[in-house]
Amino acid sequence: MEMREKVNAALKQAMKDKATTRLATLRLINAAIKDRDIAERGNGNEEGVGDTEVLAILGKMVKQRQESARQYEEAGRLDLAEREVAEVEVIEEFLPRKLSEAEVSEAISAAISEVGASSIRDMGKVMGALKAQYTGQMDFGTVGPKVKDQLSAANG
Repeated sequence: MEMREKVNAALKQAMKDKATTRLATLRLINAAIKDRDIAERGNGNEEGVGDTEVLAILGKMVKQRQESARQYEEAGRLDLAEREVAEVEVIEEFLPRKLSEAEVSEAISAAISEVGASSIRDMGKVMGALKAQYTGQMDFGTVGPKVKDQLSAANG
């Protein structure tokens, strides 16, 4: 089932179950997807965004909420932090399983050999290959330095 269909099915179920927090979060997900669709139409893409892009949107939503929850906790607003964490749990239901450290290292090695990367200058190609294949399964903010390390080790 396509990502949009999964979100819409969950939305309908949340309405039936009268799960207000879940329903609100699912509506936010739908709104974010529709916003991106509208932006894509402006670029000439009438189809809207695909599953890979939807996964990227969801990943970004999770990061935003985790950061907000952390800030709320620091400010002593545990009620707001709990709401953010609850939203993260709903959003993560639609994301694929996160890869372990070992799986991330294997994926980086495979991407390096796949694109024929030989130096740090090829880092963009490696990151592009990883994003195409593993969106939503790894945190690319932490993957960047690991790619750099592996490329450096290959040359060192």
